[in-house]
Amino acid sequence: MTIQPIPKVTSADVERIARRDFPAGRVAEVLAMLSEYGAESWQREPQRVRLAALKLAAGSVERLRYQVETAKCDYRDVLAPAEYPGYSEHMFRMRELAQDEQQRIIDDDWRQYEDWLKR
Repeated sequence: MTIQPIPKVTSADVERIARRDFPAGRVAEVLAMLSEYGAESWQREPQRVRLAALKLAAGSVERLRYQVETAKCDYRDVLAPAEYPGYSEHMFRMRELAQDEQQRIIDDDWRQYEDWLKR
């Protein structure tokens, strides 16, 4: 069985990516919007979800609003496409794929996430 890696991220990562992906004049607005997720005790892994929302927003405040609202309903709907896009695409048939193909998909997902995070 293949296991997906889970990113370990911090609030410093969230702030760095917000500053990288958004104009300086909008960073405070972006960080305030992101802080809406994690305000409730049942909202899990706030830094990880906030970073996923930033990734999916790709520098768009409008898309970020959508991702934050989506996460507030179900955080997995933001995490899966941000962290595991290939796996998400094949989710319901992963068991049908050969073990090496499953691992390739997982490795590709991890690589794309790390590349995005480190750019």
